[in-house]
Amino acid sequence: MSTPYPFTAVVGQTDLRLALLLNAVSPAVGGVLVRGEKGTAKSTAVRALSALLPAVDVVPGCRFSCAPVAPDPDCPDGPHGTGPGGARPARMVELPVGASEDRLVGALDIERALAEGVKAFEPGLLADAHRGILYVDEVNLLHDHLIDLLLDAAAMGASYVEREGVSVRHAARFLLVGTMNPEEGELRPQLLDRFGLTVEVAASREPAQRVEVVRRRLAYEDDPAGFAARWSGDEEQVRARVTAARALLPQVRLGDNALLQIAATCAGFEVDGMRADIVMARTATALAAWAGRTAVLKEDIRQAALLALPHRRRRNPFDAPGLDEDRLDEILDQFPDEDPQDDPDPDPEPEPEPEPEPGPDGGPENPQGPDDGGGPDGGGVPPQGGGPQDAQPPAQQPAEAPAAPPEAAPQPPAGEAGGPEQAAVRAAEPFRTRMLSVPGLGEGAAGRRSRARTAHGRTTGAQRPRGQLTKLHLAATVHAAAPHQKARGRSGRGLLIRKDDLRQATREGREGNLVLFVVDASGSMAARQRMSAVKGAVLSLLLDAYQRRDKVGLVTFRGAAAELALPPTSSVDAAAARLEKLPTGGRTPLGPGLLKAHEVLRIERLRDPSRRPLLVVVTDGRATSAGSAGGDPRELTARSARLLAADGVASVVVDCESGPVRLGLAGALAAELGGPAVTLDGLRADSLAGLVKDVRTAVTTPASPNTTRRAA
Repeated sequence: MSTPYPFTAVVGQTDLRLALLLNAVSPAVGGVLVRGEKGTAKSTAVRALSALLPAVDVVPGCRFSCAPVAPDPDCPDGPHGTGPGGARPARMVELPVGASEDRLVGALDIERALAEGVKAFEPGLLADAHRGILYVDEVNLLHDHLIDLLLDAAAMGASYVEREGVSVRHAARFLLVGTMNPEEGELRPQLLDRFGLTVEVAASREPAQRVEVVRRRLAYEDDPAGFAARWSGDEEQVRARVTAARALLPQVRLGDNALLQIAATCAGFEVDGMRADIVMARTATALAAWAGRTAVLKEDIRQAALLALPHRRRRNPFDAPGLDEDRLDEILDQFPDEDPQDDPDPDPEPEPEPEPEPGPDGGPENPQGPDDGGGPDGGGVPPQGGGPQDAQPPAQQPAEAPAAPPEAAPQPPAGEAGGPEQAAVRAAEPFRTRMLSVPGLGEGAAGRRSRARTAHGRTTGAQRPRGQLTKLHLAATVHAAAPHQKARGRSGRGLLIRKDDLRQATREGREGNLVLFVVDASGSMAARQRMSAVKGAVLSLLLDAYQRRDKVGLVTFRGAAAELALPPTSSVDAAAARLEKLPTGGRTPLGPGLLKAHEVLRIERLRDPSRRPLLVVVTDGRATSAGSAGGDPRELTARSARLLAADGVASVVVDCESGPVRLGLAGALAAELGGPAVTLDGLRADSLAGLVKDVRTAVTTPASPNTTRRAA
């Protein structure tokens, strides 16, 4: 087994380390969600935490880690006696993004259950993580049903496996830690709420801290065991402090004044539900125990709010998590401080020394190692409360230089411009759109848009299993076994079941699609102040894509060329940000825009062949430039549209033409693409008829040979 990177050697990331340690002190806090850009020590810190947890006593031979003093009465390996137990280190179990449901909750041998009447259960990762840490890297990329199972088990402290009337239950209490990069997509708000604490991490921009990160990482890679040995003293101090805080936690008193502060804070920030109040209370008591106190102070509540509330304040998917600290202080200042005499601890902990400046990948800022200035916090453990010593003084700003004389704006080349480039306009208020879906039956990733064969959904039939049986179709299995009972020598009441008799249930649900937006940003779109409405419509469709768990991409065209503004991604936030900054102006290269979309979809089909595309073209239909291809712009547009239709791409055209005189060019484009056209007003859910209930085309998708597309 490789030597893990020491927790106390992580440079900076004070909030991250504090949140992890608070959950180690009190697992009831509910876990940590770590959000941040790549390369910010998220995984390093989480993997290092398990070495700080106290060892656990387990019943020898129990696959579910039952405690000898209080074994689980429903343990599948039980009942257990009262003999002595054995100690083992706390586990850190990692859940891969591509894990199956059986790998997570465990697998039940249906064949033996039907034929022999026994519960042959193979434990999953939830059982392995019991009384330890369950780490989910890239939690935002997990399928929704896996996240639901994971969070339900974390909330109930138990995992349930139900298969055709056969039920298995076992304890599953663990510290849940998830990491994610927001650029790759967000979690649904109801799932965000199930994580107790959230932490935003970012790499330091200070050269000295970055140098220390590199120095420590290289030293660790050169000699992992020697590097860990140099930090072993600090690791032991933190381990002892976690053990002491756990022992002190039951004695911490949460007074009425503290409860009022918590309730007022959650109400003041208009947080939905009561989970935030409960998490804040548990976090504040853990903070007090970590500081060696038995009374919760205002500073504990403030720090608890900063960790427990930001991710619960999002009102729509494009809101950035955050908390107004001035508003927080204003709410807390309405309440008097607790009387220090109420704290029965006669020897309060001395004020910790300031911690070295934080960095993105390692512990205290100490190039000489743990023997030089480790400090009372164990060489890199964040001081309680994350006090002012962690704040950075504002950088001195240089005096503003005199403004340079304005230069004349460059003129676009003759023959290519439809007017100068105009500044980006703000999107109009988004609205609820009607659903656009791809016709036929797909087999893509689980989502909420188009019909597909999925692991979850309504049962539509049965088939022989391809590999391990996961969803038994009981009636089809009995029907397959019934004709052979006499030949198999059946004499009792039970059926004689063989492996060839088993049938897998086929189910139909919904899949997520790749929604590729092709947006006209030419001068004709801005001439009549339509771009604000267009952006509002696209933003509304992006919101719909977020809710339906789609991937999205953005192609824009203006001037003489088309541009892939956003490659296909699960981050709808990134698409909204690119849309907001989209400038307009120039001629209309509609044909090159469609060709760029064709190229993007071709490449994406190779990367993810099971995910079906939906092309949304937002334009008034005018084509005034052929770009570098040359020739007639309208002929190029028609050829490009027919190319997309021949590839079986489901399309819809959002007609942005306005005014009393309409040329109907967008409708003609939709006919070439083989899909419908809908106006901006018709896109609204309350006004759109059944025209785009399904986007229908008249060809067969190459990626799905059995899918027939009909003309709209």
